[in-house]
Amino acid sequence: MDGIGAIPIFIAVIKYKGFSAAAEHLGLTKSAVSKRISQLEAQLGAKLLHRTTRKLSLTEAGEQYYVHALKALTAAQDAQDCVTQLQGEPQGKLRIHAPMSFGHLHVSPLIPEFISRYPKISVDLVLDDKAVDLVAQGVDVAIRSGHLPDSNLVARKLAPGNSMVCASPEYIAKHGQPSHPSQLTEHNCLLFSYSDNANQWHFSQDKEHCQIEVNGNYQANNSEALRQALLKGFGVARLPTFIAGKDIKAGKLVNLFPSYTMPHKDIYALYIARQYLPKKVRVFLDFAIEYFGSDTPYWDTESDR
Repeated sequence: MDGIGAIPIFIAVIKYKGFSAAAEHLGLTKSAVSKRISQLEAQLGAKLLHRTTRKLSLTEAGEQYYVHALKALTAAQDAQDCVTQLQGEPQGKLRIHAPMSFGHLHVSPLIPEFISRYPKISVDLVLDDKAVDLVAQGVDVAIRSGHLPDSNLVARKLAPGNSMVCASPEYIAKHGQPSHPSQLTEHNCLLFSYSDNANQWHFSQDKEHCQIEVNGNYQANNSEALRQALLKGFGVARLPTFIAGKDIKAGKLVNLFPSYTMPHKDIYALYIARQYLPKKVRVFLDFAIEYFGSDTPYWDTESDR
């Protein structure tokens, strides 16, 4: 049973892709981590890792051990969560992973208010558009929007993710405002390159549904970059309302087709399915829904944050 204590160290080595990074995360020396892994391999009688000066990879035995080690670590976390359920005030470190734009605009501003309400919780917020393995990287909550792939994660809706096509008053004054989505073919449409339908924009109004193929001379993989171009009168773009909402209220951008709706991609919080959901996770989810405004988020209303 001595190897059980090595499980978090072994997982950290894989998670952080090396002994040095794992040691730094665990607060140990590199030699101590290396020695513990060597002891684990000796106890198991099997080599778990291929070590080179440039790369670290799992052996076949290591891959099998890693799968079961993750399950063991999850079971240990469940045991800890079971105990913390009996404690009155939520506490502990909460690691949150969020997309760059949404995280910067709407997640990071709520963190100070959240910690003020729950002072025994500390937050580690990571902003990154890349997908993340919640178990391997120790993430408690990942915020995502759009289509969610099938997984063993639990998804809880935080807010609707609506979109609109907008432009600046300066652009409209110079190029005119289209009265129907079909006229977008005559305008410089800026594209979000990460979208799976970047140049296919869909609109609905009552029983009318139309798909417009648009084109333009600028595309970017970040909606904030497109927003900056819009504010300079550079073109027309489809933006999430969580990005465009504040500028619409301020009159810096104009919703070109307010009577039409576009396909929406709801915003979700993903977390690992557990028998005992940690209080720190549950109170964060409840707080985020309250903060955003649930089915009518503040960025879609006249109110502001």
